[in-house]
Amino acid sequence: MNRFVFGILVVITTALMGSSFAVGKIAIAYISPLLLSAFRFILAGSIMVISVLYLRRPQPEGRKDWLLIGLIGLFQTAGVMGFIFISLRSIPASESSILTFTNPLIVIVLSTIFLKKRYNTRHWFGVSLGFLGVFITLGGQLNLETGTILSLLAAVSWAIATILINVYGKRFDVWVLSGYQMLFGGLFLLASSFLFEQQEMVINAASVSLTLWLAIMASVVQFTIWFFLLQKGDPGKTSAFLFLAPFFGVLFGWLLLGEELKIGTLGGGLLILVGIFLVNWTRKSPVPQVEDKAFEYGHQKIK
Repeated sequence: MNRFVFGILVVITTALMGSSFAVGKIAIAYISPLLLSAFRFILAGSIMVISVLYLRRPQPEGRKDWLLIGLIGLFQTAGVMGFIFISLRSIPASESSILTFTNPLIVIVLSTIFLKKRYNTRHWFGVSLGFLGVFITLGGQLNLETGTILSLLAAVSWAIATILINVYGKRFDVWVLSGYQMLFGGLFLLASSFLFEQQEMVINAASVSLTLWLAIMASVVQFTIWFFLLQKGDPGKTSAFLFLAPFFGVLFGWLLLGEELKIGTLGGGLLILVGIFLVNWTRKSPVPQVEDKAFEYGHQKIK
C-alpha cells in the first residue's frame, strides 16, 4: 500500500478517534453514557449493514463467523466505548483519551505472547517513547480514580480486539465486519444500559447533532478506515499510530471544551511522532539483490 495514502488515512482515522472524546464529553450532558454509546453504534451499525446488504457484499458464513464478529463487537465496540464513555463522567476527556490509547504497548505484549511475534529493541523503545509522549501530553500527572481504571480497561479491550481483527479479520469484507461488529456492540451496550445505569435522555438539536457525529463520522467512517489499516499491516506497528489520537483528543478538547493547550502537549506530540517512526521504520533490502534473485529464479524456470 502506498505510504502517502496510508499516512493520510492514519491522520483521518486518528483525528476522528480523538474528536469522539471531546464530543462525547459534551454529549453525556444530554444522554447517559451507555445509552449514548448504544444509540451511536446501533445507528452506525444499521447504516453499515443496510449498505453492505444493498451492495451485496459477501456476508459471514456459518456460526463461527457470526461468533467471531460478535466477539469483536463485544471488545471493540461495547468494551472500549462503554468503558470510555463512563470514564468521562469522572475524569477529563484528554486524560481518558491518553489512557485509552496506551493500548499499542498492550498489543505488542499480547502479540509477543499469543502470536509469537518478535519485536526488536528499537520497536520496544519506540513504543515506550510514545507512551512517555502521551504521559507528557497529559501533563505528567495521573490520578488513580474510577475513570482512570475504566480507561485502562478500555485500552485492554481494544488491544484484544486488535489481535482478533488481525488474526481473523481477513475472513470478512471490511465493510461487513465494521457494520455487524458495531451493530452487535451497540446491542450489547443497550442491554448494559438497561442493566447497569440510570437512563437519562434529553432530545434537542444539540443532542441529536452530537449523536449523529459520533455515529457517522466517528464510527462508520473511522472504524472502516481503521479496520482496513489493521488488515494491511502488522497489528503492533499499525497500532503505534494510535499515539496520534490522544494528541488530536487534546487539540479537540482545546477547541471544543476550552481546555488549556500547554507547551507539554507540543513536547509530548514530538515524542509521539518519534516513537511512531521508531516502531514503523524498517530497513529495506538493497534493490539490486532483490532484482538479481528474481532474475535468477526466472531464468531457472525458463530452463
